[in-house]
Amino acid sequence: MNSNYHSFEELPLTLRVEDLMPILGIGRNTAYELVRSKQIYSVKIGRQLRIPKQALIDYLTSSRS
Repeated sequence: MNSNYHSFEELPLTLRVEDLMPILGIGRNTAYELVRSKQIYSVKIGRQLRIPKQALIDYLTSSRS
């Protein structure tokens, strides 16, 4: 699965957990573990988990330090 996004500006305001997989180059289990362990902030809307774009950016910038 390839990401259709080439920059942060192209990302939607919220992402699905499945959207993290190609962006971060990780598998489904790892993506769900990042959300489950609260390393990446998520919001549950009905039965769906959504990750705010800013939460992904925060995760990436905190991983650098």
